[in-house]
Amino acid sequence: MGAGRTYCPGMTNRHPAAVRRPDSSAGPPRLAAAARHAGLAVTLFPAGALAVCSTLTGHREAARRRWLRAGPLPLGAPAPGALRLVLHGALTILLGVLALLLAAALTLAVARGLLYGFVDRAPHDTSWGGPSLAGAWLAHFAVSLPCVALALVILTGLTRLNRHTTAPLRGERRPAWALPTAAVSCALGLLFVVAFVHQLH
Repeated sequence: MGAGRTYCPGMTNRHPAAVRRPDSSAGPPRLAAAARHAGLAVTLFPAGALAVCSTLTGHREAARRRWLRAGPLPLGAPAPGALRLVLHGALTILLGVLALLLAAALTLAVARGLLYGFVDRAPHDTSWGGPSLAGAWLAHFAVSLPCVALALVILTGLTRLNRHTTAPLRGERRPAWALPTAAVSCALGLLFVVAFVHQLH
């Protein structure tokens, strides 16, 4: 060894190992993230309404940062005008209505699946999995699982879609597909409501 150099056992020239991050494909963290995004989707309607009200009463920055969740603007970026904030708030309201419809469907799927035995005590002779309560409960639970998963996926997608549509409020570029996707989603939600109302008559 050369002079002036001290040898320590186990010392190498390699960089320290990076801190290992948790695997994003793990089940519980993904489920928790989906539940968090679903919860945020349900709050889109009141957030959009409060953003419109805040803008119309002169509190533009509160509308942009607090209710539309846009965060701080880059240095030197111009603040969005009132019209843009109102339009973003209105779009957030529409996406929020769609999210509330999906949340209602999710609640129904849980009630008619996991809690089937508590909400339906009638004879189960003509029910799926009947005539026993256990068979009907198991059948409804199995059917509700994909419905719950699909609702969580769509709610998560709505939260991310709203994030993409509000990108200009953060000084970022909005993807070209964001607004058309939001428009199609709102149109499908309207068609669902119309079909459901017609079914009630």
